Amino acid sequence: MLFNYTINVLKYFFCILIFVLLSLPANSEMSVEEIIKGRKALFSKNYSTAKKVQALASKGEFDKAKSLMIKMSENYKILIEYFPENSKEGFKTEALPLIWENKKEFNDLMTKSSDDMIKLTSLIEDSDDIRATLTKMMWSNCKACHSKFRAPH
Repeated sequence: MLFNYTINVLKYFFCILIFVLLSLPANSEMSVEEIIKGRKALFSKNYSTAKKVQALASKGEFDKAKSLMIKMSENYKILIEYFPENSKEGFKTEALPLIWENKKEFNDLMTKSSDDMIKLTSLIEDSDDIRATLTKMMWSNCKACHSKFRAPH
């Protein structure tokens, strides 16, 4: 009886394992169009979120602002994966070739942006100058990326 139970459990386990292994490539392979549109959407989301953070923090609504800062931080981590070699051109990308030529510098900037958003959650409430703190910890990262890695628009 125990032997039959063990065999059935193993069959079930291997079926699930095969299903998962076969479905991974299908879910992880995105088209160039999906990649470019996805990264543009994430950057746009971060921009609109940053404006909300500015408004909320300026009104003293720090808890709401902090939750948005954490979302922005997560988006920056995700964005690192949205610049594979095959996504340099097309679909109205504004990403400059410098991203791929200086991949480590770009990735480091995304990581710094993510880390700065987390740091900002602990600094914002005690800041004497909220606007200056947001400029230093949030907007300066946007500017650094746009001035070097994004085509003028």
